[in-house]
Amino acid sequence: MHLESHLATLSEKHQKLDSIILKEELRPSPNSVILHGLKKEKLKLKDEMERFRRTG
Repeated sequence: MHLESHLATLSEKHQKLDSIILKEELRPSPNSVILHGLKKEKLKLKDEMERFRRTG
């Protein structure tokens, strides 16, 4: 159950980052530095979720 809970938390964070990224991209002058950092963090979360799915 702990694994499922952790994956749910990671998935929630991933979805929130996706929403933040979309909002930034839709701004009249999106900040590319911020976008890069957000996308990097989103990718880290995705990689961590995949790792847990493989080991679980």
